[in-house]
Amino acid sequence: MLCIPFCLFSFQLSWTIHFRGNHWQTSMLAFQASLPMRAEPRKKKKVDPRREQAQKDRMKKKIKKMEKAAQEMIPIEDFVTPFKFLDASRYRELVREISPLSFEENERRALLLKKWALYKQKEHEAEMETLKSLMAAQQEALEELRLESEELYQAAIRRDKDLFPFEKEGPSYTPQVPGYEAPEGKCIDITKVYTQEFKNA
Repeated sequence: MLCIPFCLFSFQLSWTIHFRGNHWQTSMLAFQASLPMRAEPRKKKKVDPRREQAQKDRMKKKIKKMEKAAQEMIPIEDFVTPFKFLDASRYRELVREISPLSFEENERRALLLKKWALYKQKEHEAEMETLKSLMAAQQEALEELRLESEELYQAAIRRDKDLFPFEKEGPSYTPQVPGYEAPEGKCIDITKVYTQEFKNA
């Protein structure tokens, strides 16, 4: 009987099983893959030596001009507190008084957190055992397939070029509002720009 691998992806899956997931993360049994990052060094442009020397000379002239001019202090308004914020009569009113929790409520919440941590630990351990059994079964199926036919084995482990682009939506903190269109924000740049003028010597 020919044993066909049940999970023959065209690339080797790299399972990250060294960390424990939070309650909002997806299951470790979900599809996981990372795109290879490839880059090549930039080619240096050929620079004219005369042009480079002229640029260096201009920089030297600018440096000499800056050394001759007296240094002018540029005001830093970020460290200056406006006077309207220094009024001692200003205070913030509390919306409601927060009453401290009772001893029983604190104990109940601590016990609930411990139960939740124990539940997530058991869930994580079960997922790790499932992953190990799946990977062991996949490896065993590949070995059986290789004994039957080397061509089928090579075809099973061949990279699938049509697999990507791959899109997957994970869990979100808030549910999606149907028909909601995000408004286009406007940004008004009020950054002050200071310039320093050099006096002629």
